[in-house]
Amino acid sequence: MMLHRDGESFLIFALDIGTRSVVGLLLEQDQSKFRIKDIVVKEHEERAMLDGQIHDILAVSKVITYVKEKLEEKHGPLKKVCVAAAGRALKTQTAYAIQDIKGKALFTEDDIFLLELSAVQEAQRKLLQESEIDYINQYFCVGYSVLRYYLDEEEIGSLLDQRGEKASVEIISTFLPKIVVESLISALQRSDLQLEALTLEPIAAINALIPPSMRRLNVALVDIGAGTSDVAISMDGTVTAYGMVPVAGDEITEGLSDAFLLDFPQAEQAKRDLLHYEEVTFTDILGFQQTLSKQEMVDQIFSSIEKLASSITKEIKRQNNQIAPKAVMLVGGGSLTPSLPSLIAEKLGLPENRVAIRGVDAIQQLDQTDIPVQGPEYITPVGIAIAAKEKPIEYVSVTVNELPVRLFDVKKLTIGDSLLAAGISINKLVGKPGLALMVEVNGKSMTCPGSFGEAPKILRNGQPAQSFDPIENGDVILVEKGVDGKSAALTITEVIGSALPTISVSVNGLSKTINPSILLNGQPTALEQPLADRDKVTYAYPDTIGELLIQNCNIAEQDLEPFYLFINDEKTNLSPFSVQVKKNGKQVSIDDHFSTDDNIVWEKGSTPTVKMLSIVQQYETKEEIAVTYKGKKVVLSKVLLEFYRNGQLLLEEDLLNRGDHLQVMVRRKEPFIFQDMFRFVDIDRPQGAGSFILKKNGTEASFYDFIDHGDELDIEWKSKLLEANIKDKV
Repeated sequence: MMLHRDGESFLIFALDIGTRSVVGLLLEQDQSKFRIKDIVVKEHEERAMLDGQIHDILAVSKVITYVKEKLEEKHGPLKKVCVAAAGRALKTQTAYAIQDIKGKALFTEDDIFLLELSAVQEAQRKLLQESEIDYINQYFCVGYSVLRYYLDEEEIGSLLDQRGEKASVEIISTFLPKIVVESLISALQRSDLQLEALTLEPIAAINALIPPSMRRLNVALVDIGAGTSDVAISMDGTVTAYGMVPVAGDEITEGLSDAFLLDFPQAEQAKRDLLHYEEVTFTDILGFQQTLSKQEMVDQIFSSIEKLASSITKEIKRQNNQIAPKAVMLVGGGSLTPSLPSLIAEKLGLPENRVAIRGVDAIQQLDQTDIPVQGPEYITPVGIAIAAKEKPIEYVSVTVNELPVRLFDVKKLTIGDSLLAAGISINKLVGKPGLALMVEVNGKSMTCPGSFGEAPKILRNGQPAQSFDPIENGDVILVEKGVDGKSAALTITEVIGSALPTISVSVNGLSKTINPSILLNGQPTALEQPLADRDKVTYAYPDTIGELLIQNCNIAEQDLEPFYLFINDEKTNLSPFSVQVKKNGKQVSIDDHFSTDDNIVWEKGSTPTVKMLSIVQQYETKEEIAVTYKGKKVVLSKVLLEFYRNGQLLLEEDLLNRGDHLQVMVRRKEPFIFQDMFRFVDIDRPQGAGSFILKKNGTEASFYDFIDHGDELDIEWKSKLLEANIKDKV
């Protein structure tokens, strides 16, 4: 910085390389004060600058050389110079980053910083796509601001110590193209000048206008030049955002040209006259001379002024999270446009005294001088000289994983900045979470997350460090990817075991703990079975007493089926021979439900005989009557039903099986006759007996006489000798 010693003072040579002109300034420093020693302004002869970037290095170098030589004529050789990168050369980009934090204990400061850096890198990637540049180191990140934090897609004030499933951040990041710096250095070298210090125009202006005690305020600085208006937002002592709109002083010149038929140079002169005179005289392209009042001309171009004010206020709000700042400072030649400060105040909803044009006289560190430099157009060159002296931007060289990296020190540089500059993918540094296990339990999806990945391991000069730790020139940084988390591993017990209720019942006097039936993908399984992704687990408790007995009492399902027969091809359920169940002393069906602590008693069904079937079904299988024969009771019977199984006649004592097909033959019911008795009694023929006489109730009868219940039947035998005597007599 020290170019010439003049007593105890030092001279600082600064250049403001603008779109329309180059301003060369010699500033004298005397302890804490500065004084303008000399100034030279030279306009570009051709359009060599565009939006803050040098497009024709030779043409710009020619103008720089002219300014330098003019100053050297009075002050001797100048070898080193301070310059600024234009605010309009800065690129801003919003971006969004998201991280899965499911299963993570707490979100730490380092986690938040790495998430923010991921968003910055995403902004850098988007910027490269828009600019069609392939190399990530073509941009320096000169700062970023957090717009919003989100937890599970809901906006939140801070992510620190939060728990959830997804954390995300939205940032606005600012980048300086490397080509801007390189072209500046090339133009200086052609003018035989060495870059002494570099700053940014918005930082230079703010540092010159706002003392440290005021830098915590949210203030917008607008530098209105010829072709563009640059916007810088300050807060908490630093510049937090930059923007540019392609509307500036030329908009007003064009408005005058259209309104009064002036060519561009005449319109430019008329615009300058408006700043100094109450009446302006001009000649239009038709040769007519007019003299109009300042207010008349302003009224004619009011729409152009309003367009400029609207463009500036929209950009201020965009860069300031859609809210108005506390105050607005206007610098640059275009800031003198009539009515502009009041329109900006109105559109921002600020009092008029909160929007002010600031000239060189507002710089507290600057002493008065005889040099005629007072207006707002000289704020930036004076600010460059002061900022380059007090807050120069330097290069910092570090080594990241054995790769040399040079950073543009426009802010407090961190390890995270060096990782960005080295092209290391931030979002790949944090260990990936282990694979989640997605299973379905009784139709409901469950996700069991894997363990969370570990943070990256960072060493700075061999010592453990964090991504937000500051760096210094010459630091050696090593970074290793964090260990990936483990995939989820669960058994059926871990998924459902702790949630299963306990059901206890008494079955035939024995206490039973009822367990559910468990199926894995439709197949029986064990509680210890490990689960795979997309497995389907179903479990269910017995719903009925029948299910309870089958699942917990080793009873075959067929034993609980109702006893049934097919009688003449018709299925007939026979509950008396089916399983018998009582619940709390009451007869119930096996399809009844049960509850915990119920007392259940059951018996297996019996195997019936044909006779038992007839009794249960109340079949009239035979007809019976009782008669008396020789004083003894005799029961006579006739079969009315015959049971056949597979064509074989069944006896009353034959056993029947579940599902048997029976054919039942029905005989016609007929009255008993005397002859039927002989099937049930033995006839004893006396010795020497001859013929006999059948008697019913003491009266002679025949074999075919009907007999009824209670009749007294008898057979009387005649002696053969007696019969012979009778025959002889006859």
